[in-house]
Amino acid sequence: MALSIKTEEADRLARELAALTGETMTQTVTRALQERLDRLQAERRASQSDIAASLLQVAEEIREGFDLKPISKAEWDALWGEDEIEDLSKR
Repeated sequence: MALSIKTEEADRLARELAALTGETMTQTVTRALQERLDRLQAERRASQSDIAASLLQVAEEIREGFDLKPISKAEWDALWGEDEIEDLSKR
């Protein structure tokens, strides 16, 4: 496998980091890429968790905004027009 570093800055940074850590260039680049990937994935998970928490909060606020008591059979039938259906069947 080959990785081609095309800028002097990238080469300089990789060599400087390798010198500080005592790692080979391959180890240095691999670890740097893995650490950044891990960091970005953790940020994404945290962001998704924040979105889920926000949606749950909104759902709770909506639920609290309505009177969600159970309805009677008569109220249910009225909502679905059951009285009208019964009236039609009597004709």
